[in-house]
Amino acid sequence: MPDAPVAPKARKFRGQVFIDWNRCKGCGFCIDFCPPRILAFSEEFNSHGYHPPYLVKEEACTGCDLCGLYCPDFAIFGVRVPVEKAIRD
Repeated sequence: MPDAPVAPKARKFRGQVFIDWNRCKGCGFCIDFCPPRILAFSEEFNSHGYHPPYLVKEEACTGCDLCGLYCPDFAIFGVRVPVEKAIRD
């Protein structure tokens, strides 16, 4: 008997990333070590002449904070935010 299709699990958390553009030196560690690949270099310059990262797919962020753990300048960090369940009447 074939296995029944498994419904995807509902996420309990969603991620949110905070970036301090003027602290970033554009090393790219946050982009390289991001598991869901949601960061990319910006086309814009910060006040020091570097290209900071920006979020490409905000909805795909898991809030793992690997971007913040690898950032040598503490210019970025990720947090997990609980997903609020819809209240049913």
